[in-house]
Amino acid sequence: MPNIAASFASDAAPDEPILAQYERVRAQSMRLIKGLSAEDMMLQSMPDASPTKWHLAHTSWFFETFLLQPHLTGYQSFDDAYQYLFNSYYDTVGERHPRPQRGLLSRPSLEEVIAYRHHVDEAMQQLLQTTDAEIEAAVTIGLHHEMQHQELLQTDIKHALSLNPYALPTSNTTRAPSQTPDSADFVEFEGGLSWLGTNAESSFAYDCEQPRHQVFVPDFSLCERLVTNAEWLEFMADNGYQRPKLWLSDGWATAQQENWQAPLYWYQQDNQWWTITGQQRRPLDPNAPVCHISYYEADAFARWRGCRLPTEFEWEHAARAMDLKGHFLESGHSLPQPATSEAKGLKQMFGDAWEWTQSPFSPYPGFKTPEGALAEYNGKFMANQWVLRGGSCATAAQQMRLTYRNFFYAHQRWQFTSLRLAK
Repeated sequence: MPNIAASFASDAAPDEPILAQYERVRAQSMRLIKGLSAEDMMLQSMPDASPTKWHLAHTSWFFETFLLQPHLTGYQSFDDAYQYLFNSYYDTVGERHPRPQRGLLSRPSLEEVIAYRHHVDEAMQQLLQTTDAEIEAAVTIGLHHEMQHQELLQTDIKHALSLNPYALPTSNTTRAPSQTPDSADFVEFEGGLSWLGTNAESSFAYDCEQPRHQVFVPDFSLCERLVTNAEWLEFMADNGYQRPKLWLSDGWATAQQENWQAPLYWYQQDNQWWTITGQQRRPLDPNAPVCHISYYEADAFARWRGCRLPTEFEWEHAARAMDLKGHFLESGHSLPQPATSEAKGLKQMFGDAWEWTQSPFSPYPGFKTPEGALAEYNGKFMANQWVLRGGSCATAAQQMRLTYRNFFYAHQRWQFTSLRLAK
């Protein structure tokens, strides 16, 4: 088995043993399925999404395939068929079940998948009694991989349940009206040579965040906060979805084909706009950030406002001096939260919703594909996708860092995606 830790640094915190990290992250996955039935967890609403049950099994497959089988003497696989059923896209590991057909896997049952997780966890506890740098680095990759799937688990089940919105209960939480955000002022930044990315010498980072390098950033300005639902309603009222001159050609064609009239999960009932939180539906908060929009929609809105989307270089340059704080998964919010009226300056740079940038997801200068199976982790996807920055309310806090590069195709909307205006 190849060394999957090559080119990936470990971020095992000195004050938290690797076994404790493992147990904490794995427990978080199980907390996320609270309130879901076995039927819910088998749903696959589109090829881009996966069933909850599959996420639970695949993240266990990762530890079994890359840690237990090569490193734990005498390890017995739970079921050899799982090597085929729960591989995602690792061609070098072996064949796999077709992605669009994951929702057809009624077997193994949810109970068997949970038993599989327990089997893997018990073996990992044994493996992690004594570790070395290679194993700890590989476990760290596995934990960040599981945190990525925790976010996907939330967005995928939200999309599946949204197809039957009237089966979702109306939120009965008493919510005080959110405070109207401050005006959308812009913060100016002086350009020049700026460092981007990381060499991951002392903390974890994916291959696509490396190596650290310099870029020239011209003077620019960023809006203090994310675009709100109220501002998006103004865009809709001004026929933003009906004006082709605002749209990129591919975006206009997609919007017409998909009949986009509003962000994903918005719907009108009794002259009021509603949205879906995940397992509930509630009235739209006009002061919260807009989310579940495509790159095409974000770009059209920015053009409507006489602005543009930031580059990822501008975003990282602006965020470098900020504390990495925000509404992440651990905050318990199922939707992005309104900006608070605090001191002037950038707000919501981390958490709440991923921010589209106008930067294509491409390799940094000097990028080297890692050795081994994880050569397939990010490098093979560096085409036709766009970079998002900052994390969301579905992102685990440990997963986020200044240099983190998320990426999606321009038409995709089911993730917690938003925008910040730039000039």
